[in-house]
Amino acid sequence: MLTIFLATYGAVFIAEIVGDKLLYTTGVLATRYTSASIMLGMALAFSGKMAVAVAVGDAISRLPKPLVAVVTAASFIGVAITLWRKPDVRPEKAKDKAILSGMMVAFAAIFFSEWGDVGMITAAAMAAKFVSSAAARMQTAIVVWAGAVAAMVTKGILAASLGAAVRTWIASRVSARVVRYAGTAALLVLGVLAVLETLGILVD
Repeated sequence: MLTIFLATYGAVFIAEIVGDKLLYTTGVLATRYTSASIMLGMALAFSGKMAVAVAVGDAISRLPKPLVAVVTAASFIGVAITLWRKPDVRPEKAKDKAILSGMMVAFAAIFFSEWGDVGMITAAAMAAKFVSSAAARMQTAIVVWAGAVAAMVTKGILAASLGAAVRTWIASRVSARVVRYAGTAALLVLGVLAVLETLGILVD
């Protein structure tokens, strides 16, 4: 089982880490929200997406491209609007110490975008490879899912950590309004690129 876990982890991580737009999306979100909230939100989103990938196998790769593009566009636009409406400076409130807000934004940005992407397809392929021929199918499916989620969370932690470092660096150099404008613009650009890639207009 450890071999299956490591094989899935390696395959999904390598497939996802190169040129993946959600890597940058997570980094952008981390410049505005706490790292803990981003990591929790992305962990929940990745857990759900990889569960679907393992459960339905290669059917993920046959999702209608226009549907995926619409959902992806809506997700990025929604997160961009949320970021745009976030005030630059306001008195600290008790709810600011909670992580629910950032967690929900991160979850939405990740869960509702880029279905059928390379990470999900890789996880589905690993499930098809290991689960169908295994004696303990449920146990094997859980191991494949765990390996895929671990790979995705590792990717997200790298991005969130980088984003947190950037947030600390720019806090003393750039105004909060400029950060909000730049973050919103970056999310919209990433959303457009994700939609173009989904429709096959843009190739990595």
